[in-house]
Amino acid sequence: MKAMILAGGFGTRLAEESDTRPKPMVEIGGRPILWHIMKLYEQHDITDFIICLGYKADYIKKFFLDYAATLSDFTVQVGTGAVEVHKQRSENWNVTLIDTGLHSMTGGRIKRALSYVEPGETFCMTYGDGLSDVDIGASIAYHKSHGKLCTTTAVTPPGRFGVLEINAQDEITDFREKIASDQYRINGGFFVLEPGVGEYIEGDDTIWEQGPMRQLAADRQMRAFNHDGFWQPMDTLRDKRTLEALWDSGTPPWRQP
Repeated sequence: MKAMILAGGFGTRLAEESDTRPKPMVEIGGRPILWHIMKLYEQHDITDFIICLGYKADYIKKFFLDYAATLSDFTVQVGTGAVEVHKQRSENWNVTLIDTGLHSMTGGRIKRALSYVEPGETFCMTYGDGLSDVDIGASIAYHKSHGKLCTTTAVTPPGRFGVLEINAQDEITDFREKIASDQYRINGGFFVLEPGVGEYIEGDDTIWEQGPMRQLAADRQMRAFNHDGFWQPMDTLRDKRTLEALWDSGTPPWRQP
């Protein structure tokens, strides 16, 4: 099974980092967040990737072109250019890199990349800027059980503000962090899709999260896979620092032991 990752946006809300590199290449623990997302799929035996590029596409292409060499021990015969590899530490991934347009919207990127998906081939899709410990394998099994075109992982967003407990006399009696029951679930990415979703996408200007998802829902072709575990997008510098702190703890929740 393939995993499609949208990695072409401008990342304007993280301009401190994305001015010089695409947002999916912003590093957590010395590795791009894109690499962490791919490792999550690898944990569920998915190692065939389609990366949808746009903004600073060459940056991501160069990373993968140089990746194996960077992680290898080798000897170079400078005169001839011959290379003898002694030890290679890179993952055994198959990565297809597609320029899906500088200004394409999320739906447009999916539409362009569908030519690399076989007819009738179920595939995964997610964004290149969020991490989770979602059970990808279970989401795929759930998707296949209901037979619809689209499954999205439904998550509770991390609380950025505490909750005040106020009594009838307007006295604050407690202060606590938000919990799942305080808010609605949102689209957390980590989709499982059928190629038929392409019929809901008009072209490059289509935003996946608007027209296509709304129409899929109206046609009863979309189901939610509820995830109550860890989920964290990297929308801001604060989010990046949160993920860095989790990585530095030695037990980041998105990485299996």
